[in-house]
Amino acid sequence: MRLDGVRVLDLTRYLPGPYATQLLADAGADVIKIEDPTGDPARHLGFEPDSADGTLFDAVNRGKRSVALDLKSEAGTVAFLDLARDADVVIEGFRPGVADRLGVGYEAVSEEVPDVVYCSLSGYGATGPYETRAGHDLNYVAFAGLLDTNRASESEAPRIPGLQVGDMTGGLFAAFSITGALCSRALGNTGGEHLDVAITDVLLSVSQSLAPAAFGDEPPRPGETALAGALPWYGVYETADGEYLSLAALEPVFWERFCETVDRPDLAECHGTDDEPTRAALREELDALFADRTREEWEGLFAETDATVEPVRTLGEALSHPQTASRGLVERGSGPARIGFPARSSAPAEPGAGVPGHGEHTASVLREAGYGDGDLDRLREADAAVFGD
Repeated sequence: MRLDGVRVLDLTRYLPGPYATQLLADAGADVIKIEDPTGDPARHLGFEPDSADGTLFDAVNRGKRSVALDLKSEAGTVAFLDLARDADVVIEGFRPGVADRLGVGYEAVSEEVPDVVYCSLSGYGATGPYETRAGHDLNYVAFAGLLDTNRASESEAPRIPGLQVGDMTGGLFAAFSITGALCSRALGNTGGEHLDVAITDVLLSVSQSLAPAAFGDEPPRPGETALAGALPWYGVYETADGEYLSLAALEPVFWERFCETVDRPDLAECHGTDDEPTRAALREELDALFADRTREEWEGLFAETDATVEPVRTLGEALSHPQTASRGLVERGSGPARIGFPARSSAPAEPGAGVPGHGEHTASVLREAGYGDGDLDRLREADAAVFGD
């Protein structure tokens, strides 16, 4: 899985686009992050003030080079288009129309590079009444119905997801679409193309399991769907020490194994029942059962049992777990630890560099495009670029 030789110009900020291009960089692509003179705002979004754990920028921008250009200036726009001539991919995350107004939209870039793969990643896409609507992840999950499903019942207020589901899945799908377009181009099926990826479309797409009911006369309601609270053998239960366990015994074989392990063979016949009083009674039995031992005790009991029971871990616990370590997912170097590429390959890409400084590579990348000392000086004098060196 190698994208060696693929050059990507990244005009995105914050989380969705940078996650997409970090995946491409992890796969070997040369990603050049185009920042404005003040930098990606994510550079200043720390997890804690002055924390050694880094910023949001650090989390999704490893292995890239940073070029700082003022795209509101003619010289900055010209410099970008000069860089685009050697690019295979351009990705932008502005609201629809902004890239065109800056002179770096698909039409302008494709005139210079007809076979460019150009990806526009936005909240609602480049068509429709919401085309230019402002939004962030919470707005997108609210629009797409995900927020409505994220509660145990209709009497509860929707809960904000623990991570930015829309931003991350949108970025993931952008990376997938870009890779597919590159394959199509390499196979000679297409030349360049313009990809329009809407985060809300992606969220609706990943709602496939709920779609049949949503299209019907009785849309799914919170807590009433099979995999979101309706089934007592597929749920989360509190333990004696206030921790939680997940139980996901969808198949009869796993339920039977669970009942054997907890020495409750009398519960085996309840599996699969549609009778709500029976389900309610089973929930009460399971509540009492799990509350009788600590999470650690339950984990020890099920350690050697092939049953679908797993402790609810914190993210920190998951990252330090032996299973995660065995996958080589967490990368530790001189800086903050980071989560690496989430797939193993027999032909892995070479590890990328660290997180770039603002404008760290402005001069070197422009020199690769043929700029000389005089050209760089003119950009400096016009305040059209920032040179981190």
